Amino acid sequence: MQINEIDLEALAEQIRDWGRELGFAQVGISGIDPGEHTEHLQRWLAAGHHGEMDYMAAHGSKRSRPDELVPGTIRLISLRMDYLPGDTRMAEQLADPERAYLSRYALGRDYHKLIRKRLQQLAERIQSAIGPFGYRAFVDSAPVLEKAFALQAGLGWIGKNTLLINRRAGSWFFLGELFVDLPLPTDAPMQDEHCGRCQACLDICPTAAFVAPYQLDARRCISYLTIELKGSIPLELRPLIGNRVFGCDDCQLVCPWNRFARPTGEHDFQPRHQLDSSSLASLMRWSEAEFLARTEGSPLRRAGYERWLRNLAVGLGNAPSTIAVLETLRLYRDHPSALVREHVEWALAEHARRADATEITAPA
Repeated sequence: MQINEIDLEALAEQIRDWGRELGFAQVGISGIDPGEHTEHLQRWLAAGHHGEMDYMAAHGSKRSRPDELVPGTIRLISLRMDYLPGDTRMAEQLADPERAYLSRYALGRDYHKLIRKRLQQLAERIQSAIGPFGYRAFVDSAPVLEKAFALQAGLGWIGKNTLLINRRAGSWFFLGELFVDLPLPTDAPMQDEHCGRCQACLDICPTAAFVAPYQLDARRCISYLTIELKGSIPLELRPLIGNRVFGCDDCQLVCPWNRFARPTGEHDFQPRHQLDSSSLASLMRWSEAEFLARTEGSPLRRAGYERWLRNLAVGLGNAPSTIAVLETLRLYRDHPSALVREHVEWALAEHARRADATEITAPA
């Protein structure tokens, strides 16, 4: 079928309907110009706020030029999929210093495969309706300014916490994109942000990672420190991490717009292996084989076992000096990894520093 034979307005509506049928909460269509966000990215990189995430600077202009990344692209179809897995007692878990807090997106199966499969199914439906066309599907798998293009597609605005926020859904959602060579009608971009004078997200950040509204220094962000950083966590930041062992949701937990978030219906995003209620000590005692088995198909694999233990050691260093906490740390004093040993020794030193010489809560 020739382009001039296609009712593009009707096709765009069909794409939205098909997207909803495939589990996406919203579908928007944009052009390929991210506007001022190209300059924002360059300033962020120049300031070194990306830390060790060299991939953020590794692709030249492709991140902001979809037609360079995928030649022939003239439209982006941006889609959001909600992931909040019901009531996982987030505040309760975070407030208990002996329990491990994992970012809510990481409690279930890895979202990449599920969303990529749904994007492929959407592309196949389009193809069945109009015949072959050019497309590529992406879910955090290529250099794409996805929040900027989602904003251009009307899916929300970029808040002071640098996350995309939707007035009817908050920010507990994933994004995915289809790059297409179809001249589909575009949606109106989100012209205004709706954060107003609220700065709850800036005030709550445990490590003061927001250097200003809309500006995040990843080098202080707990998500970066526990997931992306490969080496030692800076000493001055360890006490501030608390019991957060994989990611951080604080700036979302306090966002007023998240009162409109709805639980996901996707089974794959439901918590597995009691990850929403486990203690730091019990997770630290997982062997590497147990870690690999229980994180199969999970975002937790990104950290790897060594950094998993590193993060848990920091959490245990911030936990109360109970027998379970101290005994668990001592089990790892001779771990083969120097990275793990360093953080375990720091944790034990923290307990020693906090304890009175006459009040030892566990046998030596």
